[in-house]
Amino acid sequence: MTTLPDPQHYDLVIIGSGSGNSMINDELDHWRIAMVDDGLRYGGTCLNVGCIPTKMFVLPADLADGPRDAARLGVDLALRGVDFPAVRDRIFRRIDAISEGGLDWRERQEHVDVYRETGRFVDPHTLELSSGRRISGDRIVIAAGSRPRPLSVPAAPSVAELVHTSDSIMRIDELPKRLLILGAGFVSVEFAHVFSAYGVDVTVIHRGHTLLKHEDHEVSERYRQLVAEKVTLALGEHVVRLEEAPDGGVRVVTMVEGDERHHDGDLVLNAIGRIPNGDRLDVAAAGLGLDAHGFIPVDEYQRTAVDHIWALGDVCSPAMLKHVANREMRVVRHNLLHPEDLRATDHRFIPHAVFGHPQIASVGATQQDLDAAGRPYLVKVQNYGDVAYGWAMEDTEHFVKLISDPLTDKLLGAHIIGPQASTLIQQLIQMMVFDQDVSSVAHTQYWIHPALPEVIENALLALEESRRQWLEEHQA
Repeated sequence: MTTLPDPQHYDLVIIGSGSGNSMINDELDHWRIAMVDDGLRYGGTCLNVGCIPTKMFVLPADLADGPRDAARLGVDLALRGVDFPAVRDRIFRRIDAISEGGLDWRERQEHVDVYRETGRFVDPHTLELSSGRRISGDRIVIAAGSRPRPLSVPAAPSVAELVHTSDSIMRIDELPKRLLILGAGFVSVEFAHVFSAYGVDVTVIHRGHTLLKHEDHEVSERYRQLVAEKVTLALGEHVVRLEEAPDGGVRVVTMVEGDERHHDGDLVLNAIGRIPNGDRLDVAAAGLGLDAHGFIPVDEYQRTAVDHIWALGDVCSPAMLKHVANREMRVVRHNLLHPEDLRATDHRFIPHAVFGHPQIASVGATQQDLDAAGRPYLVKVQNYGDVAYGWAMEDTEHFVKLISDPLTDKLLGAHIIGPQASTLIQQLIQMMVFDQDVSSVAHTQYWIHPALPEVIENALLALEESRRQWLEEHQA
């Protein structure tokens, strides 16, 4: 760490080394900056325990599922096994090197001091670090991220080491024979895909009756049907405690309509969600509060209630997505440098993808959202199997669902379940962001034949026809 004059005071203090770390570029070379990192793994959640390593586990899982997918095409493949330590070590050799290299680069910058400590506010300009040292800043950016939500049920001490979160499950020494996953969100279903494809007997336990409840209802129901072919689903079961199983593993005890049930496994993955880290910062000392869900409130410019304090990413954004944090980071950097020309973050069309098997991707409103709002809409569900590439795939399971406004011809929502979903969604995101209408996108460009994007083209054309009929009916 470079020693600078008056090391306690900075032009900018950044809390968090994920997207907050990416904020520091050559535009800020004239500022003295403190980076406060919690000392675990430099680079934040996405790099170390989130999006990147999980998707690096997903790709081998997709390959391991190959024999099942190939069988319907007349190809006889066999999976001889998965070398989990080899998969794990390949991933983290690369991830850890990037993390260590990023830290080394940042520490060698003359205008940046990196504090590998936790920090808490003692006043609006000052942080006290875990070492007892205090630093202050003219401007402070809170990018402290989130953490796995802890279990709220009793757990026997003897099984503590058998309970993992997404932070630790990817670094286990060997595959368990049985894995119990608590929760039914994207973390749960992605890891259910990974471990079931690797040959693990997976059970997903959830108090609700729906997987991926925030997805469009047709998408979540189709995913439930498909994943049930590979994974045991224990839905509608409320977890009441964790205890040691008779075989030395872990037992999850649940309650269903007053009756106890249990599931035994070798490991448990707690995937019940994530919570923002604002509660670890003593934000009240800075004049800030937390909302009912624990997020630091910000305005459209990422400003908090205190003029010189800004926030970005999971600590303030309910979306909890890396691409949202990155967008907010760029907005904050611009606004710090150009306070006379503030930019707002556009949160209207935030897309997301779930990298299970099959993939899911979505942007905009679901059908249930529009029903609840009482808003008119048109729907087209286009099956992959209706286009030429879908024929080649012998696909009978996957679809694109588009929802449009019959009055404006604008897309209100797009939902895809199937191969390449996370790529196919991109043009639909662009449609919504640039306010393009359904008819013009369907007609004024070429769609490559016989490629899978034709499923998007056909869905748009069908929406156009539905709108024509709707207008005729409502003008009559």
